[in-house]
Amino acid sequence: MKYRLFLLAVLSCLVTLLVSACNIKSYGADDKSKVHVGIVFDIGGKDDRSFNAAAWQGVQRAAKDLPIVLRDIEPGNPTSIEPAMRAFAERGYDLIIGVGFAQAPIMEQVAKDYPNIHFAIIDGVSDLPNVASLVFKEQEGSYLVGILAAKTTKTNTLGFLGGMDIGLIHRFEKGYEEGAKSVNPNITIIQNYVGVTDSAWNNPGKGKELSLAQIGKGADVIFTAAGNSGLGAFDAVEQQGKVNGRATHYVIGVDSNQNMLKPGFVLTSMVKRVDNAVYNIVQDVVNHRFSPGLHVFGLEKDGVGYAMDNNNKDLISPEAIQEAEEAKKKIIAGQIKVTDAMTNQ
Repeated sequence: MKYRLFLLAVLSCLVTLLVSACNIKSYGADDKSKVHVGIVFDIGGKDDRSFNAAAWQGVQRAAKDLPIVLRDIEPGNPTSIEPAMRAFAERGYDLIIGVGFAQAPIMEQVAKDYPNIHFAIIDGVSDLPNVASLVFKEQEGSYLVGILAAKTTKTNTLGFLGGMDIGLIHRFEKGYEEGAKSVNPNITIIQNYVGVTDSAWNNPGKGKELSLAQIGKGADVIFTAAGNSGLGAFDAVEQQGKVNGRATHYVIGVDSNQNMLKPGFVLTSMVKRVDNAVYNIVQDVVNHRFSPGLHVFGLEKDGVGYAMDNNNKDLISPEAIQEAEEAKKKIIAGQIKVTDAMTNQ
């Protein structure tokens, strides 16, 4: 009887281990001679067509170009993030990447326990000697799309849809507002946030509801910085339809190029080159030149910007693009200082 119970216990443990292993998705053979990279996404998952998707593109490109073994974990809920990081650390991975500011305090705890492993946090900051902080000047890219929105609006009323009501997203809103008001000081900006918890990133229904309310108040261009929730804004502007073949309302995408999601309704996208930042940090580890501390990506490093392609080339006037490009040069030269809402500077 005791022997049978022992066997059942062993089988139970094996099942648990197999389930845990399945959460770590494998790409390529487990070659011990290669650099091992693990990436932990936030709860939006790597297919959010926004922030996580950009990070995913970066590590996928690294896996094609560089001698690495890549694994990823999509935790699904906040409580699974720390076990996911520790799973990589316990396996002796060379680099562990966390996607999103919310992972910063978790990474701090894990990185302290594994001082010989390299870590990188996107949108978070750590002073630990084995953590690289990949941060962006979101306000600068947002300033440029604010100009494009102000040059496009017919109502002089713009919308901003944020995900979680936090300082990081205030950066987007403030830059957008300053860019728009540089064109028209009297323009109105209506702003709403989906929520104050992590679930605010993954509620497109609420995003659509808030966007429709902004449209009801006159907003005809809505900039969304809300992860999956922002997809609701895309649906809201599409619902307004077209007149004479042209959309009456537009959305501005964020993080990744989202111009193709609703062609004709997406004015542009404020891109954060998270893909480049992730690729660069993987490359640094491969080349044995990992550097902890702040890695800042602004306009001067092509870390932020706006997307132009065949999907939106006919939506934005040459005059608007010229004004945005002139502002870009002035920001890089220090002639225009865009407020960082997180520091009020």
